[in-house]
Amino acid sequence: MGYVEGRSEIPIPTYFIGDYGVGAPKVLLAASKETGNQGFKMDGLKVCKNLYWLKGSGKFTLQESTGSDSTVAELVSEIKPRYHIAGTKGVFYAREPYSNVDAVHVTRFIGLSAVGNKDKQKFIHAISPTPASIMSASEISMKSTNTTISPYSTPLMVDGNEASKRSSDSVTDSQYWRYDVSTKRQKHGAGSGDKMCFKFVSSGTCPREENCHFQHDMAAREQFMRGVCFDFINKGKCERGPDCNFKHSLQEESEGNADRRRRSDNASARSKECWFCISSANVESHLIISIGENFYCALAKGPLVKDHVLVIPVEHLPNTIALSQQCESELDRFQNSLKKFYKNQEKEAVFFEWVSKRSTHANLQVIPVPSSKAAAVQNIFNFAADKMGFKFEVTKFNNNLEGRNSLRTQFDKNLSFFYVELPDGTKLSHVVGENEKFPAQFGREVLAGLLDLAKRADWRNCTCSKEEETKMASDFKAQFQEFDPNE
Repeated sequence: MGYVEGRSEIPIPTYFIGDYGVGAPKVLLAASKETGNQGFKMDGLKVCKNLYWLKGSGKFTLQESTGSDSTVAELVSEIKPRYHIAGTKGVFYAREPYSNVDAVHVTRFIGLSAVGNKDKQKFIHAISPTPASIMSASEISMKSTNTTISPYSTPLMVDGNEASKRSSDSVTDSQYWRYDVSTKRQKHGAGSGDKMCFKFVSSGTCPREENCHFQHDMAAREQFMRGVCFDFINKGKCERGPDCNFKHSLQEESEGNADRRRRSDNASARSKECWFCISSANVESHLIISIGENFYCALAKGPLVKDHVLVIPVEHLPNTIALSQQCESELDRFQNSLKKFYKNQEKEAVFFEWVSKRSTHANLQVIPVPSSKAAAVQNIFNFAADKMGFKFEVTKFNNNLEGRNSLRTQFDKNLSFFYVELPDGTKLSHVVGENEKFPAQFGREVLAGLLDLAKRADWRNCTCSKEEETKMASDFKAQFQEFDPNE
């Protein structure tokens, strides 16, 4: 009551999430009376009577529009917040960040479920935003690789009568960024005004495949790959004008563009066959134990020891070294959570990654070792290196992110690379020479020797049935829940 009656200063920002209780409106009303808390500043506070799921938020598994509000969508489009958190749909959803029109920063939309919901969906979500006033221009404008265009740049703002007439498919498919391309088609002399699937145009694949209701236009994709503005391709014009960094005319295919297209098509085909791409038919999804924005964690197939896991990029990336700062921060959270989880079992985490110059989808291996053997890990890796005829580069930093930045300076994408992160923070790394022979299972084989598990050095000797793997994953998730950074 001290906040409501004015005896105590209300901390800004103050967040109310999920089912935020009957007392929240009183605190919010008191906070809104301070003029310094009002306005549309990027790092300020705007008090609304309610929070809504926005139309066009990208949540595509909902079958009806109740709880969405076009007025809130217009407001968010205007003020361009860095975070938009809503709870009216009763489900958890963390959308990919989207770029804002006429602003350099991105917005992250987070939908929260109700407290104590029967599906055990997340009703709380931790964020640690840095005030924009103390951020540099480069930090504010930083965009992750999965950033999309703004959902508000699509024609989704309609009146209530028109909205009520829309089919459930209209809401379901909002993730796919439809545009009415009839004007563009008439202008360029083809087509019948069909709507286009952005997912296909931007990536070359669409998870809905033949079930997608929108056009998979290869010609548009080729123009997109040649650097042509997406708005221009779809609408025949771009409202950003000279501020747009893309081309505003159709491009003939050069030899270089043809090579890039072939590489992209090959990459899309590899992604469909990849063991680690979540969208792939080959992924063993029953082994997945936690999914974040840029990484997911899964039990290793054919584990060396119990609770042997992999930390894997969601995107089809060849390594975990050359990543954005945002991705590195999320990876650091995963690593710290796993360290705490193992330490609770009197074990220490050893991380290692083999980066072949022919790598396709990266995976960072995480193997727990008994705390009593943690001090011996560096010695046995050095011993194995001597036997192989090389010496590790040894670095140690108090900050794990600084240590990984050091690895990035050593990494050469034209050469293979191996590194291991020890329990005390020391990093051992080795750049593999052009003609040097280096076993792909080196890290696992060394730890198998330390743990006296020589027969388990080859993962194929350690495979289990799907039923056993499913139970192991379920058991791990139950124990890891309190440490999981995505819970």
